[in-house]
Amino acid sequence: MGVAILAALLALGLGPALRAEPRAPVVLAAASLQEALSAVADAWARHGHPRPIVSFAASSALARQIEAGAPADLFLSADEDWMDYLAQRRLLRPGTRVDLLTNDIVLVAPAASPVRLTAARGFPLARALGAGRLAMADPDSVPAGKYGREALSALGVWPQVAPRVARAENVRAALALVARGEAPLGVVYATDARAEPAVRVVTVFPAGSHRPVAYPLAVLARSANPEGEAFRRFLRGPEAGAIFRRYGFGVR
Repeated sequence: MGVAILAALLALGLGPALRAEPRAPVVLAAASLQEALSAVADAWARHGHPRPIVSFAASSALARQIEAGAPADLFLSADEDWMDYLAQRRLLRPGTRVDLLTNDIVLVAPAASPVRLTAARGFPLARALGAGRLAMADPDSVPAGKYGREALSALGVWPQVAPRVARAENVRAALALVARGEAPLGVVYATDARAEPAVRVVTVFPAGSHRPVAYPLAVLARSANPEGEAFRRFLRGPEAGAIFRRYGFGVR
């Protein structure tokens, strides 16, 4: 386009039409956030922004994707460890990391199960499993599983149930095992149990039995999309906070 033609378009007030449209931010988020973050993304879009593209998986898998160069703007992890992993590799934009949400760890059973337990020192979890297995996100890498193992270890029952754990790739996969009746009990987040009518909460693990559940948020160092930082600010605001609370999360 010649300089004269461009000047003429600007004079006619057509300059803004030549600017690139805002690009939807790409968000990599912990699997437990599916319903809540989707609702927040819808709210953001109602303000006239392109709806964020959100990919949900285990925080461990997402962090490794980011390390491998996955194109994304924001990471919302279900624990500090995987955010630390990326920070150590200088893959986060400095000054953008914040702790956004909190959650609880619970033991769930199929909705019709008669099992009654209270999470306390030495509680009979192995006996309650019968011949079945305990569904958990992989306790070696996935945040929900790591929190669960901490709690079961603190309560002195991990050695009895560790050989009987059905390791799932993420917390929603563990939840599905219980919802389908393939596992008699499972360890998930309280918000997961709330999202699945086919399960019920048997007991909540005491807060002191595991590290506080934290969901840190950060912009990725490779992001060049202004909508990423804009959406990060929205996630920290009162409208998003009200949505997260509606789905059972605590808001920092």
